Amino acid sequence: MKKIGLLGGSFNPAHGGHRAISLFARDALDLDEIWWLVSPGNPLKPAKGMAPLPARLAHARKVARRAPIRATAIERHLRTRYTVDTLRALTLRYPRHRFIWLMGADNLAQFGQWRDWRGIARQMPIAVIARPGYDDAARGSTAMSWLRRFVRSARQSADWTNWRPPALVLLRFRPDPRSATLLRQADPLWHREYEATCVRDPLTRRYVI
Repeated sequence: MKKIGLLGGSFNPAHGGHRAISLFARDALDLDEIWWLVSPGNPLKPAKGMAPLPARLAHARKVARRAPIRATAIERHLRTRYTVDTLRALTLRYPRHRFIWLMGADNLAQFGQWRDWRGIARQMPIAVIARPGYDDAARGSTAMSWLRRFVRSARQSADWTNWRPPALVLLRFRPDPRSATLLRQADPLWHREYEATCVRDPLTRRYVI
């Protein structure tokens, strides 16, 4: 059995903040690996300004190198668009792994807008990592009003494989101001260096085009 943390997102682009919270979660949750699920298209984000999937995946793999992090575009292979469907498919595809969903407090603040978010919470435990400026909105969100009864102590976070979902743990992390938005503002054409890159997905072993 491998213990895998799943961090989903556009990764447009991936950056050191993603890496930092992933390594922090690895230690706090005693994970073997973290998988970055580089989304083909986030239903809650506009398509304008979204770099091509191969470029986002290639850059994510560069940011994740020499760490127990796998950047993957497996959602394209699974043909899933929504997180609830992706998690169900991954659980069926990898029955010997144990998964925990990782997300920042900014995502918890809008979690109630996700398709079947209660279904996500019932599939696997969730670890929420603090993010500056979003913690108050996350605590006051619609989803948190329902999830609050399922919160587990952070002192028990390494025992998450014994938890029965729904289960939520809130992890405190030092403030990290880095964001994909700021990086795109500084370099809107960051993805051009990957235009000729051919990248193989580490999970499906297929080239992503």
